[in-house]
Amino acid sequence: MKFKDLGRWLEEPIEGVPALGNRRLNAVRGFFARLTTPLIPDDYLHLVNPLWSARELRGRVVNVRPETADSATLVIKPGWGFRFDYKAGQFVGIGLHVDGRWHWRSYSLVSPPSQEEGVISIAVKAMPEGYLSSHLVGGVRAGTIVRLAAPQGDFTLPEPPPEKILFITAGSGITPVISMLRTLTRRGEHPDIAHVHSARRAGEVMFREELAEYERSPHYRVHLQLTAEAGKFSPAQLDDHFPDWREREVWACGPQALLDAVEAHLTAEGRGDHLHVERFTIDRSAHAGQGGTVRFRRSGKSITIDGATTVLEAGEKAGVQMPFGCRMGICHTCVAEIQDGFLRDLRSGREAGPGERVKTCVSSAAGDCSIEL
Repeated sequence: MKFKDLGRWLEEPIEGVPALGNRRLNAVRGFFARLTTPLIPDDYLHLVNPLWSARELRGRVVNVRPETADSATLVIKPGWGFRFDYKAGQFVGIGLHVDGRWHWRSYSLVSPPSQEEGVISIAVKAMPEGYLSSHLVGGVRAGTIVRLAAPQGDFTLPEPPPEKILFITAGSGITPVISMLRTLTRRGEHPDIAHVHSARRAGEVMFREELAEYERSPHYRVHLQLTAEAGKFSPAQLDDHFPDWREREVWACGPQALLDAVEAHLTAEGRGDHLHVERFTIDRSAHAGQGGTVRFRRSGKSITIDGATTVLEAGEKAGVQMPFGCRMGICHTCVAEIQDGFLRDLRSGREAGPGERVKTCVSSAAGDCSIEL
């Protein structure tokens, strides 16, 4: 920390300590006020710099850059403890304090793994039902402090990458692929890439100018499917746009209907083993339970939910500090033990009982139950 930064910190206003006209007196008063405040060591670190914390990962929003009318890139400077050795295609958890409580979601990193700039970037598309996504796109300001969860995810390219790649994306599903494209470019790696991307209209294509730049290279070809004009993309159209697609390793990310269609088509063509899928949501309709009251034993809180609401979402709504990672049942960060009652896995319909450990992000109440959190 530079001396001038220390001086600025000491002179900053303190709640309950009126400012004086003299800068030196402000600094002296600031020093003793902060020195005598009953804080734990981590809080002293936070006073010096909000990004300094030994208890949790934090970051500061540096810039919010619009991508389309309803999407934006957020540039974030992580604090102590963040590792920049993540892989292109992984996601990071973001926690933001809004209206008196913390809201958590996971978003794909769009920045290539590098510590040179000391920042990371995520791209967020505001969704009608997405409270946090709408706030991030339209309300968060530069300087805002956020909490971070370590990067995770298996939707990544191997090293070295395959010689021939096919990306199939739609909407915000392009975000992990942009990270891959940027990483390959930075490393000077040039596999043969075919890319199908769907959006409703041209103005809704995220990173459209960047895709046009990539297309100037002989190593990259893109087909933009504007669904408002041409209808939804069908995997059967792959032969029309990229006849050699069966020779390619495939990465697909987007709405569930598209991914289900791609998975079925590649499986029927004997190429299912060459497909890598990233799903942003889970299908909750098939195995939803009856719901019930979820009690969180350690925190002493409870909430009543329907059979399609996950225990993770329930805990967050009740104000419980819930561990989480992918929010998709892929990692094991959110695992918790059932104390009483039963929980239903929304993916398989299997019910787990007392003593079993479940992933709260894909489990809902099958009647009244109690969780060790």
